[in-house]
Amino acid sequence: MSQHKVVLLLGSNIGDQKKNLEEALNKIKEGGNEILKISKFLTSDPVEFVSSNIFCNIASIIFTHLSPIQLLDFVKSIEVEMGRVNDSRATGGYTDRVIDIDIITYDELKFTSERLEIPHQKHLFEREFSRILLKDFI
Repeated sequence: MSQHKVVLLLGSNIGDQKKNLEEALNKIKEGGNEILKISKFLTSDPVEFVSSNIFCNIASIIFTHLSPIQLLDFVKSIEVEMGRVNDSRATGGYTDRVIDIDIITYDELKFTSERLEIPHQKHLFEREFSRILLKDFI
């Protein structure tokens, strides 16, 4: 099996955000993925919805054997396991969340499906906090 280099962006704005991010990274590692690099924590205001809860975000580079869809299913299972109850794609909008894990890049792949777009255009080009976190990763 080949290793794939993936950039993930993780965010949390409910509970102990830093602890949530660290727990999600541990679960990613426990799932057989190698974590190569983790950014510093960055706080940001919610984007595309209103909330009084500030986000804490990190970027991470991992190596994985999983395909893009397998990886998506895996990170979504982590979100559910950690208590995330509503996915923004399912609800059609953003809300507060204990954890959010987005796949930003996957090798040099360009991929679009109903559930996944790689590279993740909003994080690469539209969101200021993402550009700050990803500047040393992409």
